[in-house]
Amino acid sequence: MEQPHSVSIGAQPTRADLEGHIAGVAAQVHRPIEGIFGADSVSWKINREAALFLGAGRAALLQLAHPWVASALDQHSSLLAKPIARFHNTFRVVFTMIFGTSDQAFTCARSLFQMHARITGELPERVAGYERGSRYEALNIPALKWVYATLIESAVMAYESVMPPLSSHERSDYYTESKILAGLFGLPPGALPDDWSGFQAYCAEMFESDALGASDRARYMAQRIMSGSGSWIRVPRWYKALTAESLPHRFRDEFRLAIDPTSSASARRWLPRVYSRLPHAMRFVGPYQEAQERLRGRQPGILTRRSNAFWIGQPRLPFST
Repeated sequence: MEQPHSVSIGAQPTRADLEGHIAGVAAQVHRPIEGIFGADSVSWKINREAALFLGAGRAALLQLAHPWVASALDQHSSLLAKPIARFHNTFRVVFTMIFGTSDQAFTCARSLFQMHARITGELPERVAGYERGSRYEALNIPALKWVYATLIESAVMAYESVMPPLSSHERSDYYTESKILAGLFGLPPGALPDDWSGFQAYCAEMFESDALGASDRARYMAQRIMSGSGSWIRVPRWYKALTAESLPHRFRDEFRLAIDPTSSASARRWLPRVYSRLPHAMRFVGPYQEAQERLRGRQPGILTRRSNAFWIGQPRLPFST
């Protein structure tokens, strides 16, 4: 069977590529204490919101829809046994790159690259455009690109589910900033669409392509995630409904997710009202609060440390001095 053009086994970033990107970003950083984006960036505005959690389930399922990603998570992570640890690991990386100092962001990028370099394996079953036994590598550019895309697209959808829609200028700026973040994930600039409309076109093309497809194992993993299995969390009915509704129809079917229009409609009514009334200590994620305290010359307070423990599984961003 001929594999689709998006399934490439040879395209991989190198450590030299990453170091070149880091050097270029470092040359543009004006205040290293504010990190690679800065306190006035759209990236800080969007990613400080706890509402990002509303898109976490969607991003996780779309990642499982990529057979290479699903196999890597199944064979090399604690997703099934410790799903909360996977949640913490993802947000720890993303938040360190966004809200950490530039040195923290760069150190995190190097650590992530080193971890990804060790992740290889074989697909246990034939699915979509992939043969059984075909090899996967975590540093494959198309796979990295898809994981990056699920995080960026789902973050915007989650933000706009409770906040006023972003302006076209804000979306453009956010996408431009996100390409800097993508470089720290290992993606070279040429691998990404030029602008937001091109990015949306890429996502739409992927949704229809055989570069994606849910295997039996991915389906099992998705059902466990959405039920909260392996953790003390029991996923609310309204969250399941919103997640299913936000997915392309194809993946609702492939993951066999039930549609609950009543619960999702109700949640879309009450969520924005409740969210707008939350105190900043609850509404803004701990890593953002830590960054704000750092800019004031302070150590993270008790509320910030507790929020960090929820979001990243530890009281402070990693690689802190």
